[in-house]
Amino acid sequence: MNQNSVCVAEARAVRRVLIIDDHPVVRHGLRYLMENSDDLAVCGEADTAGEARAAIEALHPDVLVCDISLTRVDGIELVRFLRAHYPKLPILVLTALDETIYAERMLALGVNGYIMKHAPTDLFLVSLRRVLDGDIYVSDSISSTLLGKFAAGDPYLSADPINRLTNRELQILHMIGKGASTREIAQLLHLSGKTVESHRQRIKRKLNFNTGAQLLRYALLSHAQS
Repeated sequence: MNQNSVCVAEARAVRRVLIIDDHPVVRHGLRYLMENSDDLAVCGEADTAGEARAAIEALHPDVLVCDISLTRVDGIELVRFLRAHYPKLPILVLTALDETIYAERMLALGVNGYIMKHAPTDLFLVSLRRVLDGDIYVSDSISSTLLGKFAAGDPYLSADPINRLTNRELQILHMIGKGASTREIAQLLHLSGKTVESHRQRIKRKLNFNTGAQLLRYALLSHAQS
């Protein structure tokens, strides 16, 4: 085989993609999209954290495409697990959750890219290939925001109260918006009910809410809009 043939073969190497999403329609759409690509192939699908862990062990994917809004298990917690156990495995977050709230935090947790589900399909493929090539992908608007914060010298300076929340508080707010009770949140995050309640009180204070009803309404509306 001559050198040109080797280059062509390398260029056409198929990278294996594992999809983690609890919506069958989304998984089907992504599979169809990659079936029409000569360098990408879906090697498996998962809709729970348990299925995702088993699939990674069995299939050894080259990249994960993962939603962080999962029905049974919080996707943020799943990302924490994946980064702890598979630090070199590329993760592209594909989600409907507002990138202005979640993208920077997910990058801090170690994901390699963040793209919204309403993005054009060709842009999704760009983001996936960029992540596979070892780069970081975010939208132009998020990139500009991050550069602006860096230039200002204070990455935590923001007028938006939501940015006052810690990652754990934001995670709990998201779970409240999904309708999870204090007991359910405690079980999923392996916390005591008292600890979850303490987080709820701090979230209320940071978002300037006086009642639990105001917090619940905000969380539900935020989740519905995403």
